[in-house]
Amino acid sequence: MTDKPELTASVQHTEDAAAATGLDSPSNSAEFTASEGYKRYVIWLLFAVYVFNFLDRQIFTTLLQPIKQEFQFSDTQMGLLGGLAFALFYSTLGIPIARLADQRSRVNIIAFSIAIWSAATAFTGFAKTFSHLLIARICVGVGEAGCSPPAYSLISDYFAPEKRARAMSIYSMGIGGGVFLGFLVSGAVAEQYGWRAAFFVVGLPGVLLALLLKLTLREPPRGFSDNISVAAKAPPVGEALTALWRRRSFRHLSLAAALHAFAGYGVGSFVPAFLIRSHGMTVAEVGFALSMISAVGIMGGIYLGGYLSDRIACKRDDERYYMLVPAIATILAVPIALCIYLLPSKVLILTLILPSQLLGYMYLGPTFTMTQSLAGIRERALAGAVLLLIINLIGLGLGPTLAGWLSDMFRISLAAGGMEENFATAQGLRYALCAVTLVNVWSAFHYVMAARSLREDLADVKNEQKMAASARDAA
Repeated sequence: MTDKPELTASVQHTEDAAAATGLDSPSNSAEFTASEGYKRYVIWLLFAVYVFNFLDRQIFTTLLQPIKQEFQFSDTQMGLLGGLAFALFYSTLGIPIARLADQRSRVNIIAFSIAIWSAATAFTGFAKTFSHLLIARICVGVGEAGCSPPAYSLISDYFAPEKRARAMSIYSMGIGGGVFLGFLVSGAVAEQYGWRAAFFVVGLPGVLLALLLKLTLREPPRGFSDNISVAAKAPPVGEALTALWRRRSFRHLSLAAALHAFAGYGVGSFVPAFLIRSHGMTVAEVGFALSMISAVGIMGGIYLGGYLSDRIACKRDDERYYMLVPAIATILAVPIALCIYLLPSKVLILTLILPSQLLGYMYLGPTFTMTQSLAGIRERALAGAVLLLIINLIGLGLGPTLAGWLSDMFRISLAAGGMEENFATAQGLRYALCAVTLVNVWSAFHYVMAARSLREDLADVKNEQKMAASARDAA
């Protein structure tokens, strides 16, 4: 793909500097340009990658109830498959892969990862036992571990700081696109051909996307959008992690995002099952209804969070709004979410899911943008992986698992009190979802705490980068 340099920047690297960085990238020794049109192509291509990333996760959530019925699993087992089995490998492998992405071609890593998780998704359709499903989910997690950390680093190199939150939000909107297609495609296919066929349909096309990305996405030099001519060699992992963790704002924003994800994943994993059990909807009905709502709610909320954060922070010249916008949105979402699980009207419940998602997903763009800003140029993929590790171990790993366990505990208690088994199962899940939702109040508190020290930490990062640049110039 060719592009004319409408708005370009160039970075010159000497052979000695290229050797010092240890990068496997053709752009280190040549002038690199990127037009605004090509940047738009980059971000929307990465958006498509993230759509497939979440599509291959969401399909399991959508089909949780028919899988549970076929294998006669408990909600705890389903929560384990939907959460911890995936999150443990997805999160922990993200660190070494991100380290590699800070040194080697990020494009190659993403392309290879897409192929792995797509094949693992298709393999899920052949599962005959709990062990088969567990292995398939682990392999999906292994593949998807190589997606977001390199993508965050690429976006940071293509987009200037004042446009970065919106770019991050467009990428993160892939969550909504994946959820939309996951509900729509898997629900329709499963209704006609069974749940196994749905995994084949959504898994196999990912190989073609991997090829497209490899052939058309160019690897930018490190620090391209920050006008840094030569990025220093990536520091040792321990040193980079220590520097990141000593920033109070990062500690608070990572915990805030993890708690938010705990509630989001814990609830989201069981919403289809809740609508089926408590409101008599079929898999196809749930898939269609939630796909339409998610297309607007999730994608709109993610973009709105990035847009508002960029706009307000730039207008008021105050980076703290990157944390205050998520804090306010998270608090406002809590009472709406509680109404969803407690109100009897199916129509009203489906209507309230939209504003709940709009508010609930506004945290993503600002959170990942500030994580990139709090890290050094050669540590951005690692910083993204650290944040994902914290988010997914606490959120994706424990959220669905604890929600499923609470559902089983409430069911057992209600049934022991004389409630009919099917009704106890439905009510147990309802109470569990309410309990998990309240964790968002705790999340909002940490976003406020992150805002208090954000400006000081960002100033420290800028000073460290200036000192490093001066040391390079002196050498």
